[in-house]
Amino acid sequence: MVTGSFLQAASVSSQWILRIEPGFTSQDPVVLDIDVKGSSSVLHLSLDVGRLSELELITRVRGSGKWFGLLRTGEVGAGAVLNDVVVCLQDEGTLLRVDSIAIGRDAQVRAGTVSSGSERTKADLRYRMGEPGGNLRVLGSILSVDSMHIDHHVEIYHDAPETFSRLTWNSACGGDSRTVGTGMLRVADGSRGADAAQIFHNLLLSADAEADSIPELEVLEHEVVGCGHGTANGPIDEDQVFYLESRGFDPSEARSTLIAAFLNSTLSEMGSDSLHDWLVGLLNSELHTPDA
Repeated sequence: MVTGSFLQAASVSSQWILRIEPGFTSQDPVVLDIDVKGSSSVLHLSLDVGRLSELELITRVRGSGKWFGLLRTGEVGAGAVLNDVVVCLQDEGTLLRVDSIAIGRDAQVRAGTVSSGSERTKADLRYRMGEPGGNLRVLGSILSVDSMHIDHHVEIYHDAPETFSRLTWNSACGGDSRTVGTGMLRVADGSRGADAAQIFHNLLLSADAEADSIPELEVLEHEVVGCGHGTANGPIDEDQVFYLESRGFDPSEARSTLIAAFLNSTLSEMGSDSLHDWLVGLLNSELHTPDA
């Protein structure tokens, strides 16, 4: 992976390890705040999540740097339960992000991405289940406005029997912005009992907004539970807007409410009730209705 190799080389002097001891449990989320400054910067974060540990991890990227590279690598140990959410809220600039995460035997991972910042985002997210029993849910809540260009590529590798994955990606696009979502589910020969599916939903908020979704499958094993994909694009339902207006909402409030509800359908799956409440508060503070 060329982008990952580039970030790894560029981050030699900026590497950090987050090590979670085996059996560790936390009732409160672990929050990593990254404040981006200057013309360019890069960070390599290595995750070592111990077996049978349980936690929620929030990585929040903020600031006004012109260019930021984020490389996240690591492994989730056997039987661990991890809710891993990356929140991208840069005021401007470009974000280049690469994730490469290995998921151990019987580990359960929810990997969430919340993005409503940076003028340009390019992300390559890869997850590999190389041992039986891995369970992965990849979730996206993306809000693009003005002239943002937000591009996410997700690959999920089923390299062992009895592995499960779901990729659900929701993007709301306004102004003359563009979002791109690509999903590739790879089921290797010998991965009997694998269950993989992906769905992309795009809400178009203006005539000039553009949303592209490219779901792909590569299945080399015949004995699978199921493998499927789908995508759907559409504007805000004006009947729903009319209904909310009839209940006292002004047009802007009605649209914002519908956008929030659309994005919340994936936010609500990213973790615990307390994490969800935090994410909803964040969404409400960021959300505004782009020009139609």
